[in-house]
Amino acid sequence: MAGVRTDERDAVRRLPDPAAGRRTGPLRLPGRRTLLLLAGALLAAGAFGGWALYFSDWLRIEKVSVGWPEGARELTDDQVLAAAAVPLGAPMASLDKDAVSARLRGELPRVKSVQVVRAWPHGVGLKVIERQPEVLLPAGSGYTEVDEEGVAFAEVVEPVAGVPVLRLELEHNASLRRFGEDRIRQEAVKVAAALPEPVHRRTRAIRVGSYDSLTLELTGGRTVLWGSGEEAAAKAAALTAVLKAVPEADHFDVSVPSAPAASGG
Repeated sequence: MAGVRTDERDAVRRLPDPAAGRRTGPLRLPGRRTLLLLAGALLAAGAFGGWALYFSDWLRIEKVSVGWPEGARELTDDQVLAAAAVPLGAPMASLDKDAVSARLRGELPRVKSVQVVRAWPHGVGLKVIERQPEVLLPAGSGYTEVDEEGVAFAEVVEPVAGVPVLRLELEHNASLRRFGEDRIRQEAVKVAAALPEPVHRRTRAIRVGSYDSLTLELTGGRTVLWGSGEEAAAKAAALTAVLKAVPEADHFDVSVPSAPAASGG
């Protein structure tokens, strides 16, 4: 037994030492020359990158394109390009996208929004969305187009097909004093925006007597008593239903959307 234990101790002594071959001295850091070479390489790479972005001919603006995510109606590509005034030949990196966007909205009130995109290495894309009229306001010998946000953005001579004329016939009463003309007009615009497209196209005018008295004039001499601008979505749904249920009627009342009514015809 003693011999066995001696053999085991000898075998253990013959096992490789895990620490053998390990360097136990202090960690050697890169020398000064190596650090200087690395710093020089980084500076050279940065200088080359800056030169390539701003001074070389590799990354300069050569083409500007116009896209219409929602379709163009009035503006043309040439109008947008002229107003944007993107500097051809300038470095791509120096393009001021906010300035381009501001120029477009300032020069062309029809522009609702624009996204300026760098298309490396040489292109710039302008994605433009136009304002669309919800109502027309009579103005002198023509009309002012007003969008769903209540923004008046253009003057037209003739009525726009499918866009109702907003006729403010406000009396000087408590309603006008309480809400003001701007608020009442905005409520009427919201009503127009809430109308389903088929009804919107058939609405020739929206007459506003007060905050609580809006009337729609449809094609064919039909009228709709709308009431106030509140519950616009519910009233639009009620009008759609009653128009289908009683298509021969001349007069509709959705001022109480839970109980729409129709008469005449």
